[in-house]
Amino acid sequence: MNVLIYLVPIALGLGLTGLAGFLWSLRAGQYDDLEGASLRILSNDDLRDAAPVPGRSDASPHGRTSTLTSPR
Repeated sequence: MNVLIYLVPIALGLGLTGLAGFLWSLRAGQYDDLEGASLRILSNDDLRDAAPVPGRSDASPHGRTSTLTSPR
């Protein structure tokens, strides 16, 4: 039972730390654009500047084969 003297303040401290972190992220604008992140993953901006490998029509711009095609 004496361990509760240490565990209760530690639990309250961790809870208040989590609450302070959440309030900080809320004020910093981390939750302003919830739909933008889900749409940004679909863009191919990183593939626009990459050039395909000459002579290979099935090669990806990064030199790796696509995981969507069947293995040959």
